Amino acid sequence: MKEVLVKIKSRQVNNDTGEDEMEFVTEAKLYRRKDAYYLIYDESEFSGMPGCKTRLRLRGQELQMKRLGEGAGVGNEILFSKGQRFTGLYDTPFGPIELEVLTNDLDNNIDEEGKGYIDVDYDISLKGLAEGRNTLNITLM
Repeated sequence: MKEVLVKIKSRQVNNDTGEDEMEFVTEAKLYRRKDAYYLIYDESEFSGMPGCKTRLRLRGQELQMKRLGEGAGVGNEILFSKGQRFTGLYDTPFGPIELEVLTNDLDNNIDEEGKGYIDVDYDISLKGLAEGRNTLNITLM
């Protein structure tokens, strides 16, 4: 297991609320198991999910995001794979909401040294609440 510094930048564009960006830097743990890299970091007050850990599993051009621990968003899981649609339930403080994600593009450029980036461009729909286009940029430093 290797300690790494990670910069995470997300951008959401929603027809109702406009554009919102968030960027933060945090420490993370990176390890490899079989053909996948795992990146685990703590969420913060800034991200709106204190007490929660995020685990990213990177396998080729596929990214699985899973929330672990306590707090808002725990148990949520999203799978990103270019051209693929993912459906599931997203737990909120108000109850579960139907979630649909269509991954437009995914670029995993993490090397053997644990350096590089992951870029994801996706459309998201939370049934009855919001629809938009998001980007997620994760840089391992």
